[in-house]
Amino acid sequence: MFIGRYYHTIEEKGRVSLPKKFREAGNEWVITRGLDGGLFLFLNKTFAQEMEKLSQQSFTKKAQRDFIRLMTNEAQEVELDQSGRLLLPEYLRATAQLAKNIVIVGSYQRVELWDLERYHTYIDQLEKNAAEIAEQN
Repeated sequence: MFIGRYYHTIEEKGRVSLPKKFREAGNEWVITRGLDGGLFLFLNKTFAQEMEKLSQQSFTKKAQRDFIRLMTNEAQEVELDQSGRLLLPEYLRATAQLAKNIVIVGSYQRVELWDLERYHTYIDQLEKNAAEIAEQN
Protein backbone atom coordinates (compact mmCIF):
# COMPACT_ATOMS: atom_id res chain seq x y z
CA MET A 1 0.00 0.00 0.00
CA PHE A 2 1.34 3.41 -0.99
CA ILE A 3 0.31 6.47 1.01
CA GLY A 4 1.73 9.89 1.75
CA ARG A 5 3.09 12.94 -0.08
CA TYR A 6 6.75 13.61 -0.79
CA TYR A 7 8.48 16.54 -2.47
CA HIS A 8 11.41 15.84 -4.80
CA THR A 9 13.31 17.31 -7.70
CA ILE A 10 14.09 15.77 -11.04
CA GLU A 11 17.80 15.53 -11.71
CA GLU A 12 19.36 16.94 -14.88
CA LYS A 13 19.40 13.51 -16.52
CA GLY A 14 15.69 12.98 -15.83
CA ARG A 15 16.07 10.76 -12.79
CA VAL A 16 14.08 11.01 -9.59
CA SER A 17 14.58 9.28 -6.28
CA LEU A 18 11.60 7.39 -4.94
CA PRO A 19 10.80 7.74 -1.25
CA LYS A 20 12.37 4.93 0.78
CA LYS A 21 8.98 3.48 1.78
CA PHE A 22 8.06 3.11 -1.89
CA ARG A 23 11.46 1.68 -2.90
CA GLU A 24 11.04 -1.09 -0.36
CA ALA A 25 8.12 -2.47 -2.41
CA GLY A 26 10.37 -3.57 -5.29
CA ASN A 27 12.75 -2.56 -8.06
CA GLU A 28 10.65 -3.28 -11.15
CA TRP A 29 7.97 -0.77 -12.08
CA VAL A 30 5.80 0.38 -14.96
CA ILE A 31 5.33 4.09 -15.55
CA THR A 32 2.55 5.45 -17.72
CA ARG A 33 0.40 8.50 -18.25
CA GLY A 34 -1.98 9.32 -15.46
CA LEU A 35 -5.57 10.39 -15.89
CA ASP A 36 -5.68 13.74 -14.11
CA GLY A 37 -2.43 15.42 -15.05
CA GLY A 38 0.35 13.37 -13.48
CA LEU A 39 1.97 10.02 -14.15
CA PHE A 40 1.05 6.63 -12.74
CA LEU A 41 3.77 4.36 -11.41
CA PHE A 42 2.84 0.75 -10.71
CA LEU A 43 4.83 -2.21 -9.50
CA ASN A 44 5.14 -4.56 -12.49
CA LYS A 45 2.92 -7.21 -10.92
CA THR A 46 0.22 -4.68 -10.00
CA PHE A 47 0.21 -3.22 -13.52
CA ALA A 48 -0.14 -6.73 -14.96
CA GLN A 49 -3.06 -7.45 -12.62
CA GLU A 50 -4.82 -4.20 -13.57
CA MET A 51 -4.35 -4.89 -17.28
CA GLU A 52 -5.62 -8.45 -16.79
CA LYS A 53 -8.81 -7.07 -15.23
CA LEU A 54 -9.24 -4.71 -18.16
CA SER A 55 -8.65 -7.47 -20.68
CA GLN A 56 -11.59 -9.42 -19.23
CA GLN A 57 -13.95 -6.80 -20.60
CA SER A 58 -15.10 -6.89 -24.20
CA PHE A 59 -12.69 -5.46 -26.73
CA THR A 60 -15.66 -4.70 -28.98
CA LYS A 61 -16.38 -1.54 -27.00
CA LYS A 62 -14.45 1.47 -28.23
CA ALA A 63 -14.16 3.05 -24.78
CA GLN A 64 -12.58 -0.18 -23.50
CA ARG A 65 -10.04 -0.28 -26.34
CA ASP A 66 -9.25 3.39 -25.89
CA PHE A 67 -8.64 3.06 -22.16
CA ILE A 68 -6.28 0.11 -22.68
CA ARG A 69 -4.43 2.19 -25.27
CA LEU A 70 -4.12 5.10 -22.86
CA MET A 71 -2.65 2.86 -20.18
CA THR A 72 -0.35 0.75 -22.36
CA ASN A 73 0.74 2.64 -25.47
CA GLU A 74 2.92 5.05 -23.53
CA ALA A 75 3.78 2.71 -20.67
CA GLN A 76 7.39 1.77 -20.07
CA GLU A 77 9.05 -0.66 -17.72
CA VAL A 78 11.60 1.03 -15.47
CA GLU A 79 13.97 -0.22 -12.78
CA LEU A 80 15.34 1.51 -9.75
CA ASP A 81 19.09 1.99 -9.77
CA GLN A 82 21.35 1.28 -6.78
CA SER A 83 20.43 4.66 -5.28
CA GLY A 84 16.67 4.11 -5.56
CA ARG A 85 16.27 6.41 -8.55
CA LEU A 86 14.31 5.81 -11.70
CA LEU A 87 14.73 7.40 -15.08
CA LEU A 88 11.61 9.19 -16.22
CA PRO A 89 11.16 8.86 -19.98
CA GLU A 90 11.30 12.26 -21.68
CA TYR A 91 7.97 11.80 -23.48
CA LEU A 92 6.20 11.07 -20.18
CA ARG A 93 7.86 14.04 -18.48
CA ALA A 94 6.52 16.20 -21.31
CA THR A 95 3.05 14.63 -21.08
CA ALA A 96 2.80 15.43 -17.36
CA GLN A 97 4.64 18.76 -17.72
CA LEU A 98 7.25 17.67 -15.18
CA ALA A 99 10.09 20.14 -15.02
CA LYS A 100 12.10 20.30 -11.80
CA ASN A 101 9.97 20.30 -8.67
CA ILE A 102 7.58 17.41 -8.35
CA VAL A 103 5.31 15.75 -5.84
CA ILE A 104 5.32 11.97 -5.41
CA VAL A 105 2.15 10.69 -3.79
CA GLY A 106 0.95 7.29 -2.72
CA SER A 107 -2.46 6.43 -4.12
CA TYR A 108 -3.02 3.05 -2.52
CA GLN A 109 -2.00 0.56 -5.26
CA ARG A 110 -0.05 3.03 -7.35
CA VAL A 111 2.28 5.96 -7.00
CA GLU A 112 1.60 9.23 -8.79
CA LEU A 113 4.16 11.81 -9.94
CA TRP A 114 2.97 15.38 -10.45
CA ASP A 115 4.38 18.76 -11.28
CA LEU A 116 4.37 20.67 -7.98
CA GLU A 117 2.13 23.55 -9.05
CA ARG A 118 -0.20 21.34 -11.07
CA TYR A 119 -0.65 18.99 -8.12
CA HIS A 120 -1.53 21.73 -5.65
CA THR A 121 -3.97 23.34 -8.10
CA TYR A 122 -5.67 19.97 -8.53
CA ILE A 123 -5.73 19.19 -4.79
CA ASP A 124 -7.08 22.64 -3.93
CA GLN A 125 -10.04 22.00 -6.24
CA LEU A 126 -10.49 18.52 -4.82
CA GLU A 127 -10.55 19.78 -1.25
CA LYS A 128 -13.25 22.32 -2.09
CA ASN A 129 -15.49 19.41 -3.08
CA ALA A 130 -14.37 16.92 -0.42
CA ALA A 131 -17.78 16.60 1.25
CA GLU A 132 -19.54 15.99 -2.07
CA ILE A 133 -16.93 13.45 -3.13
CA ALA A 134 -17.31 11.61 0.17
CA GLU A 135 -21.09 11.51 -0.27
CA GLN A 136 -20.74 9.85 -3.68
CA ASN A 137 -18.76 6.94 -2.26
